[in-house]
Amino acid sequence: MPMRRRLILSSILAAAAPLAPAWAQGFPAKPVRIVVPNAPGGAADITARAVGEHMARTLGQPVLVDNKPGAGGVVAGQAVAGAAADGHTLLLISSGTAVSQALFKSLPYDTLKTFAPVAPLATFDLVIVGKEGGAFGSLADLLAYARQNPGKLNIGTPNIGTTQHLAAELFKSAAGLDLQVVPFKATPDVVNAIRGDQIQAGLDILSPLLSQIRGKALRPLAVTGSKRSRVLPDVPTAQEAGVKGLNAASWNGLAVPVGTPAAVIERLNQAVNAALADVGVRQKLEALNLDPHPGTPRDAADMLAGDIERWGKVIAAARIERQ
Repeated sequence: MPMRRRLILSSILAAAAPLAPAWAQGFPAKPVRIVVPNAPGGAADITARAVGEHMARTLGQPVLVDNKPGAGGVVAGQAVAGAAADGHTLLLISSGTAVSQALFKSLPYDTLKTFAPVAPLATFDLVIVGKEGGAFGSLADLLAYARQNPGKLNIGTPNIGTTQHLAAELFKSAAGLDLQVVPFKATPDVVNAIRGDQIQAGLDILSPLLSQIRGKALRPLAVTGSKRSRVLPDVPTAQEAGVKGLNAASWNGLAVPVGTPAAVIERLNQAVNAALADVGVRQKLEALNLDPHPGTPRDAADMLAGDIERWGKVIAAARIERQ
């Protein structure tokens, strides 16, 4: 065999080697199920369906989405915790999964010991907003007001224990402010309270606020992550605006029960990353203001463990009662 052909064949075999153990086990031998702890139609559900549809083509088996909302993700978590550790049942994990582990006194499972992350899926921004035409033209204005008027600034978020609520507590701590974090039932209630001058600011996920921002009802003051938003490139990060130590974004990913063979996890990871590289999948996610985030199982594990530690500290510092 000519040297060039031998080199090409060696390269192909080397690239295929990590897949061989998974294929030798006949994986996947049946349809793959993604259990989503959210109702149909939301960003988590659409993300799972878009990625799952592409994974089905890669894996050669249907990938089905099973929505199990309720109890802060615990219902979905229990369903996957009790499933066979063979890669055919996955859990959509997120920053909310980490919050639940940090917030609840007792869960029917230990998140880090029960689930093995497969891959990140996407990240999405959190944003601090005020009323368009209101008192704050920038985050600097909000900070100045809060420092000159201790205890008088109210910043709204969705329910106690959500990532948004804890991010507002982290903002309060990182900026050294005396302000009130006011939890509401849902995002529309936060928006109405800002527009009705019941509160002066809000902190929430960007996506459900974007129509209000583009409609000039809300003014974005800063995003809370480490980089500027793709859809609001002129809006600074909170760190750029002077709040050092504030780095809070939301994310989601996939995990399987602990004990799933490493070769199966690797096969699933490759299928996820192939989906996130697909133009059509990326367009579906970006339409929801999600940023595709391909990565390794270790990347996803670090995101999960890091958020559990981070939000645990925020909960303790804010003296939020564990549920």
